[in-house]
Amino acid sequence: MLELKNIVKKYDGVTILDHVSLDIQKGEIVSILGPSGSGKTTLLNLILGITDVNSGTIHYDGEDITNVPMEKRGFNIVFQDYALFPNLNAYENIVYGLRNKPDISTKEEVNEFIHLLGLEEHLDKKIDQLSGGQKQRVALARTMVMKPKILLLDEPLSALDGVIKESIKSKIKEIAREFDLTTIIVTHDPEEALTLSDQVLIINEGKISQYGKPSEIINKPENSFVENFILNQLEIKRNNIYNLFERCTATA
Repeated sequence: MLELKNIVKKYDGVTILDHVSLDIQKGEIVSILGPSGSGKTTLLNLILGITDVNSGTIHYDGEDITNVPMEKRGFNIVFQDYALFPNLNAYENIVYGLRNKPDISTKEEVNEFIHLLGLEEHLDKKIDQLSGGQKQRVALARTMVMKPKILLLDEPLSALDGVIKESIKSKIKEIAREFDLTTIIVTHDPEEALTLSDQVLIINEGKISQYGKPSEIINKPENSFVENFILNQLEIKRNNIYNLFERCTATA
């Protein structure tokens, strides 16, 4: 279990996270949802170990890891821009981390991840030959072969559309379930968070507005911010889809 207790983070005297406490169970998919500037990416970075807390503690399986450096936490992240190496092909990107830690995954296990993510036919391709969805799957495979204790995803679906987005959502769920892998996702999209996650954390101005199951968020919002944020964002998405449909119909 991952436990955050009274986490405070400040930059130049400005409070970004204000006494955030959170428990995440092993194998859960948790989305961190909130408007731009709410502190969600800062929270992800604190869990990963990129950023230090000003006060509070972080525990993993009962061990205090607050001051444990990132490379020793055993967590791993898939960045929004994938951070793949353009000079390497897909397979070389996938196994890149095993150069320094070859014993983490066997060749058979690497092939299992490749098969799970449907990448067999793309292994020899350079990164610029891959679609956005294929790049995302390569980034996921590269992370999975390192067998992280916790998988962190920063806006994993923001650059994807339609069927590709749904496919990646399905793969994330499948990976989390098959490997009992705790997965934490930062997103600005309520629909994405509510359909992908076991638990949703909504933060605003550095404070937790609500933490609960998607059904609780939808049916029992704890305050007006949660209710308005969810409804407004979903309405914006519906309007965008409707406007796109109208434009396509007009030009057909």
